[in-house]
Parts: sequence; C-alpha cells; structure tokens
Amino acid sequence: MQHYDFADRFRALYDKAVKLYATGQTGAETYFTAAETAFLAANGLTAQNLYDYAEDHNNGGEPGYDRALAIELVRRDYFLNVQQGKLPGKIIDGAALPAKTDAVKGITWLPRLIPKTKAKLRGELPASLMYSCGGDRAFFTQHDIHPAEFLSLVWRNENNDAAIVDWVVKRSQG
Repeated sequence: MQHYDFADRFRALYDKAVKLYATGQTGAETYFTAAETAFLAANGLTAQNLYDYAEDHNNGGEPGYDRALAIELVRRDYFLNVQQGKLPGKIIDGAALPAKTDAVKGITWLPRLIPKTKAKLRGELPASLMYSCGGDRAFFTQHDIHPAEFLSLVWRNENNDAAIVDWVVKRSQG
C-alpha cells in the first residue's frame, strides 16, 4: 500500500473518471484497470465512488476534486484504522432510509443523512446512493457544513445521533 502519494493517485483516478464520463462512457466497472481497482479497494473505496464523483462533476461541477478527496480521506482513515482494512460485508438497504422530507428539530434531510453518512463511513452504501449527492450538498450548503466535516462528526459520534443533531442545530444557528 502506498500512503504518502494516496492523494496523487486518487487525483489521477478522479481525473480519469471525469474524462471518461465526459466522453459518454458509462458503468463504473468499465473505468479502471484491475490494478487501479485493487488500489481503490485497498483504501476502502470503490469504482462506484469515483464514477459518482465524475457524474456529478460533469453535470454540475460538484462536489469537485477537493471535496471528494477530503471525504475519501476520512473514509480511508476509518477503513484502515477502525476496520483494519476489511470491508464490513454488508450493504444497507437504501429504501429503508428515512424519507428525504423527514425532519428532526426542524431540520429536514438530517434524519436521512445520519444513517447514510454512517453507511458511507463504514463502506456500506449501495451503488444506488452517493454520499454528498445533490440533496446532501444542498443540506451542507444550507447549514454551512463541509461534507468531510460532517463525515468526521458522525465518526466521532457514531453511536450518539443526539450529539450529531445538537451539533447541526448549533451550527445552523451560527
């Protein structure tokens, strides 16, 4: 595994995915060589992660490389240090997430975002869901929260949803 140049290698794969998507190539499984896919897997990422970033990058310019890297650095840290480099072996059922319109303490989207973020952190998101999708980004923008900051918050409070909610409420008032 290469740690020092992770960001450089991630950038090369991010740029490759953006370029392939721009040419009309679809299907995350078609984007990377076996060695590139192995690099992603060794760092807790999937080709789908990069495909989703490329799709949104081409269709609206967000979340962009910098945010994608920040998100994946938090995910990678969790994968390497908490999960000891091993995937959990399960994927959440996206249909079981709270509705997009659900609210807690008057904050819409948050009841959905918390379990979705936990799934991102743990590598349990199905291919049909993206962390920091357009809906997530609207939430983050409205509440002035960086997506990687929220991912880190959820990690620190992984078993304390009330603390996550309270933090978001406080941030939203600031």
